[in-house]
Amino acid sequence: MRQNNQDKKNSQNNQNNQNEAYKSNTEKNQASQNDFARGTMGSNIMRMAVPMTLAQLINVLYSIVDRIYIGRIEGASTMALTGVGICFPIITMLSGFANLFGTGGAPLCSIARGKKDYERAGRIMGVSFFLLVAAAAVLTALLQISEAPLLRMFGASTETYSYASDYLRIYSAGTIFMMLSLGMNAFINAQGFGKMGMLTIAIGAVVNIILDPVFIFGLGMGVKGAALATIISQAVSALWVMRFLTGKKAILRLQRSCIRFDFGLAKEICGLGLTGFIVSFTNSAVQLACNKMLSLFGGDLYVAVMTVLNSVREVASLPVQGINNGAQPVLGFNYGAGKYRRVRQGIRFQTIVCLTYTFSIWLCIVIFPSAWIRLFNNDAALLAKGVPALKLYFFGFFMMAFQFAGQSAFVALGKAKQSVFFSLLRKILIVVPLTLLLPYIGNLGTMGVFLAEPISNFIGGTACYVTMYLTVYRRLKD
Repeated sequence: MRQNNQDKKNSQNNQNNQNEAYKSNTEKNQASQNDFARGTMGSNIMRMAVPMTLAQLINVLYSIVDRIYIGRIEGASTMALTGVGICFPIITMLSGFANLFGTGGAPLCSIARGKKDYERAGRIMGVSFFLLVAAAAVLTALLQISEAPLLRMFGASTETYSYASDYLRIYSAGTIFMMLSLGMNAFINAQGFGKMGMLTIAIGAVVNIILDPVFIFGLGMGVKGAALATIISQAVSALWVMRFLTGKKAILRLQRSCIRFDFGLAKEICGLGLTGFIVSFTNSAVQLACNKMLSLFGGDLYVAVMTVLNSVREVASLPVQGINNGAQPVLGFNYGAGKYRRVRQGIRFQTIVCLTYTFSIWLCIVIFPSAWIRLFNNDAALLAKGVPALKLYFFGFFMMAFQFAGQSAFVALGKAKQSVFFSLLRKILIVVPLTLLLPYIGNLGTMGVFLAEPISNFIGGTACYVTMYLTVYRRLKD
């Protein structure tokens, strides 16, 4: 009994010491850029959004550069691109787990920091790290065991299976690096170190860009080389993240004593991170449905077209995602500090910026569709099918601004239930059913698959933002 009491006392002393360390670090930075209660909301958001947008851009380069090089493999470009495209839903699922624990814990960390509860913020980061490592171990084993039936289920044909298998077998072996680099980098951004978070991704992307042509063409490894280059670059990013979060520059350091399972905190983290998790899994479900229907109505060529469209969408969505990701720690900090008027200002700012950008990029895609497709493939047949599909798929892309802004506000303020609902609404309740039904209506065929996305943008975006405005924005008063 005395030993147990002594253990409890030592544990409490350790927590108190950590809290004092966090306070000391934080007091040194109160007048710095990490205090989001100072300055205008617009400047705070953009100060975070610019490096985070660049980080998003660089992060997408991991997969985009792979596709650009794979799309130019002599004699097998289209089939190789299709095979890698079949792996996208699986890769998206993996990133969903990183979002579950990383973007689930980071907003809670921001809110705790705004309340000056540094001990809780440190425990949140430690529990998130534990969950990321545990999930990575389980997912790696599952993918290595079930790779073949999984790829067949996701639409791999006889011609494309070997490419998909080569890519996934190597990529899945590096799951731990992807999970840590993506999931723990959110805690760097949550502390206000947007530029450092950008460097995390930049270092890995530069390594990937250098290694890709060496492995794919120089060593003749093809898609295997693309996958190997990716996991090596992600390993470099993961090491950078861990070095920073355990170093002296971090306000909240990753403490060994905090790396453990805590059911209560895990429940909170997963509850808020469920939004990002569902977004990833619903994106995966949409990709799976699209691949299935396009394979049925158009064959492997149309699966390659969808691979290109998804790539274009990733590039086009980067700035608006960066703005919303940059807004989340700023909104969360001010919400935790009770600065509700500033939260309203931040929501207005991000809405206007997101709407302006999405409308502008939609016009660029409609006016110059072939230029976007040629980034990934110059095949004449793919261009002929891809241009009309691209115009239809991106129609009304500007309505996504309302979905992004509404979701961001819900997540930043810890409104997990609302965020999860609207993630499910747009993808599972609108996009997937339309993808499966529209091809059979009026002989739409493959065009029905591409039409499902713009319809969901209008319905889902409107519903999400109006609900956020009525239930959150209007109630935020000093």
